[in-house]
Amino acid sequence: MTQAVKLMTKAQATGVEIAHVNLSYGKNLVLKDVNLSIKPGEFFAFLGPSGCGKTTLLRLIAGFNQADRGNVTVGGKDITSLPPWQRDVGMVFQSYALWPHMSVARNVAFGLEERRVPRGEIAQRVAAALEMVGLSAYADRMPSQLSGGQQQRVALARTIVIEPKILLLDEPLSNLDAKMRIDVRRELRDLQQRLGVTTIFVTHDQEEANAICDRMAVMKDGVIQQVGTPRELYEYPCNLFVANFLGSANLLPGNIETLSGKRIFRLKSGEFVPIPESASVQLGAQLMIRPQSLAIARDIAKDAWPGMVQDVEFLGSTLRYRITLGSEALLVDTPFRPGDVVFASGDPVALTVDTKSILWLAE
Repeated sequence: MTQAVKLMTKAQATGVEIAHVNLSYGKNLVLKDVNLSIKPGEFFAFLGPSGCGKTTLLRLIAGFNQADRGNVTVGGKDITSLPPWQRDVGMVFQSYALWPHMSVARNVAFGLEERRVPRGEIAQRVAAALEMVGLSAYADRMPSQLSGGQQQRVALARTIVIEPKILLLDEPLSNLDAKMRIDVRRELRDLQQRLGVTTIFVTHDQEEANAICDRMAVMKDGVIQQVGTPRELYEYPCNLFVANFLGSANLLPGNIETLSGKRIFRLKSGEFVPIPESASVQLGAQLMIRPQSLAIARDIAKDAWPGMVQDVEFLGSTLRYRITLGSEALLVDTPFRPGDVVFASGDPVALTVDTKSILWLAE
């Protein structure tokens, strides 16, 4: 058994409850009646565009922001009024915030020194934390001698060494290049699983959230729009914003009509799809269908929509077509296999719709 496993055993997971939280900056209401339950041991994400309130909510949990109204509870304990150093919460900042004049080991030890932990225990816990993030050989180096990914791991080690009940990550991958982001996010997930600590991750990158999080909350203008697993939110978004934010989506306006005694949804182009009897379609709703739920062919078949190829993008394993359908442009994703027919700009084509994948969404 390694030293890291001996000293840093799996944590007793702790949940987080946020109830009826409002928070303002001056007259600007930034968080609006936020209610959220994060399960013990979850890797949870706050996801949304810049300015949606996700980092403000994270800092509220950490104690760096104070709510105008509402409560934050960790493990059944109300921490709303506690200062940050009394919350048993560890936060990794976007900038990493390493001390440039201290070695890696001294940076990791800093929080323990502030807590007056005995020197012998500090040395053991620092060694364990550095082993856990794969930086044992870098203990004597300075931050300037490390890569961005290594600095990020030092910041993680400095946080986990104090054994927080909750680990907060504020866009920790944003300063890394594309390949390193993929490698480090995998390491983050692995580390979180080994520690068992409840982790909350802020990002605007839905691919990152999908790759490593158990569940996430999609935010817009200080309001939580929807909470669920990545797959649930992708397959069953609750509104147009969530559908458009989580991956590519074709959103098509139209009208509800009756044809031969059955409801249909007719697009502006004149094409239509049947509306299932069980479906509830609000007035003003739009048809939503993902690009991979449309099939493209050369021959016009029954119930197919005639269109024309506007352009095509080669994305490696996928071809992404933009197809004009009347005044609308639809995205269609097809798997790329060498030797397959590739349609060119200007080609007339037929689109077949997987009607089981259609949703009708409103604002």
